Amino acid sequence: MGTVVDDDASVEFHAFFERHHAELSRLAHLLTGDADAADDLAADALLALWHRWDRVRAADHPAAYARGVVANLARTRIRSAVRERRRIALFWSQREEKVENPDVAGVVDVQEALRRLPFRKRACVVLRHAFDLSEKDTALALGVSVGTVKSQTSKGMAELQRLLGTRHAPLKVRAAMARTGEAGGRNR
Repeated sequence: MGTVVDDDASVEFHAFFERHHAELSRLAHLLTGDADAADDLAADALLALWHRWDRVRAADHPAAYARGVVANLARTRIRSAVRERRRIALFWSQREEKVENPDVAGVVDVQEALRRLPFRKRACVVLRHAFDLSEKDTALALGVSVGTVKSQTSKGMAELQRLLGTRHAPLKVRAAMARTGEAGGRNR
């Protein structure tokens, strides 16, 4: 069942879109410095405006409202990019050099078992056991609570133990990742 669209509202929005899309895209480009993302941000802003068009068209300055939406979306994108850079820096700063003569069969077994885990469990297990991150650092990297890290790591390790057929799954994960140069060097 679709929504009924007022033809006048549709015509008004189309005219608004035609008048302001380029301006909003330019604003997004200047705010983010990312030409590729500018059109996407402008499109996302215009979609948000369409969903609230009754409110936007009643505003004293609809173009100013639209600029505010673009600015908020740009801020969110920039914050997300900064968080992502911090996560990458955190991971790269804790890498060791590759170890010679890796146990290829063990690495393949662990990697296959890890692929079978749902993403959050896999991420928690890898960050905790392969990168030796603390629960707090893992939570920070994934944007979840420490409790979520604890439960997802525990459930992930139980699943790995079942898949690998051993109660020594944490040691296998650490050993396999250390052999491929993926582990951090500190115990926490």
